Amino acid sequence: MASSSSAYNSPCAACKFLRRKCMPGCVFAPYFPPEEPQKFANVHKIFGASNVTKLLNEILPHQREDAVNSLAYEAEARVRDPVYGCVGAISFLQRQVERLQKELDAANADLMRFACSEIPTALPAPQGVMSSVHHHPMGPRPRPVELNRRMGNEGGGFYQTPSAFPFTYSLPWSDNPSGDSHGGGGEGKF
Repeated sequence: MASSSSAYNSPCAACKFLRRKCMPGCVFAPYFPPEEPQKFANVHKIFGASNVTKLLNEILPHQREDAVNSLAYEAEARVRDPVYGCVGAISFLQRQVERLQKELDAANADLMRFACSEIPTALPAPQGVMSSVHHHPMGPRPRPVELNRRMGNEGGGFYQTPSAFPFTYSLPWSDNPSGDSHGGGGEGKF
């Protein structure tokens, strides 16, 4: 990527932001292309260019891209939410996982009760005696529609789309690759 920026004599986003000449072998050039100036601006604002330079020079070359992506994601999160940053997104997702785990446990418990109600608990009646009334040991069996209602599954599933998240910055798996991370101007939804 560094050769593509020098081929057009266009400095990388970092060098352009810092108003310096982008030299061949620039440590920033492969990770901050000229098309993404806001990426470096956020990283510089939160971490500082000299700290990022030190970090990139201290780690192995094959680890640099992951490090820059992590720094860029955390910087964007910190710009949007200076107090919590990525921790806010992580906490929200952990709470959602816990809630879904509780729903799954409740659904499994309902299924176990349903399965246990199928198991006969009485001894078979002697051959000559047939009971005309069969009472179920756990009461009447719930119908599938009633099970869905009890499990909160009227909508057909527990999955919530990413648009239901209460934070406005994009997640790594978001459908918005264009870089418009403002989410349609919905800043400050916290």
